[in-house]
Amino acid sequence: MKNRQSYHALIINIGSLSTKVNIYKDEEVLISETVHHSSSQLSQFRTINEQLSFRSDVVEQVVRKSGFKRGNIDIVIARGGLTKPLPAGIYAIDKKMCDDLYCRPSGVHPANLGPVIAFNVAESLNVPAITIDTPSSDEFDDLARVSGLPEIERTSMFHALNQKAAARRASQDIGKSYQEANFIVAHLGGGVSIGAHEKGRVIDVTHGLSEGPLTPERAGSTPTIDLLDMCFLGKLSKEELRRKLVGEGGLNAYLGTSDVRIIEKRISEGDKYASLIYEAMAYQVAKDIGAMSTVLKGRVDAIVLTGGVANSKLLVGWIIMRVGYIARVMVYPGEDEMEALNSGGLRILRGEEDMLQYPS
Repeated sequence: MKNRQSYHALIINIGSLSTKVNIYKDEEVLISETVHHSSSQLSQFRTINEQLSFRSDVVEQVVRKSGFKRGNIDIVIARGGLTKPLPAGIYAIDKKMCDDLYCRPSGVHPANLGPVIAFNVAESLNVPAITIDTPSSDEFDDLARVSGLPEIERTSMFHALNQKAAARRASQDIGKSYQEANFIVAHLGGGVSIGAHEKGRVIDVTHGLSEGPLTPERAGSTPTIDLLDMCFLGKLSKEELRRKLVGEGGLNAYLGTSDVRIIEKRISEGDKYASLIYEAMAYQVAKDIGAMSTVLKGRVDAIVLTGGVANSKLLVGWIIMRVGYIARVMVYPGEDEMEALNSGGLRILRGEEDMLQYPS
């Protein structure tokens, strides 16, 4: 690594409905831009992989428009994709990881493209590319792996980076270390995941793509027999059904939009159906928070609500109304993901932590 005082990091975060690009000088944010993508805009792509050129161009356009000199970038950091299960930590992005994300992902999500884009940019600049606390981070207790069928094992797949960042922030605010505290963390965004954090480990969590509450764009847990019938009606291909569950489900399916700002405006104008569906999301989030309280045997220091949708005072109010009796509720709207990614990059550049190698 370069032996100097200041470092510049390019951070790439590919979300369901957004592309975020930051450039840091040490801890200072020089450039921060979030490009939002509508569901209709993304629907032109049949698969996530088809978005690669589009998302890459968005990143390049942000950097070019900023006027920042690419040659000053010391490291490229991406929010992780859905790799094979990994212990939490900082990993070098290599061709094997990119191949797994592009050809053999553990789940379908636009975040899979982030490390691929980061690797390509870093290779052109001859600098390292890393990812931190990937969504595949696995700290499950064995009890959490048991499903209802021996052929299917529950797996850890969630918003690990933001959940852990929010939990560490909550730890500081209550005067404990992350390794001493117990939290239930609900990441509320285009996807939702709800995890039980026990003394620094996420021992159980709802799968971010196939479990949990309905979200702005995902169906979440659905009645299995009815879903089975839908599969065999023959009206939808496997890929069409996948999109219906992840991308075109949830609030989007019921209300024709995944934008909670539009939904709240409709509610304020008297749309009772929109109010019912939106409150149903809060109801389902609260149910899963209650379930995770049993995982922690009732020993909960705080419930932490984070993610972009945690900016919704209406939704958050409905959730707190149902779960406030369990423990205090701490709300950190938005995400600390970019800051968490940059902090990890600085630890690598400053020689404070070693990069882990992606397993072959």
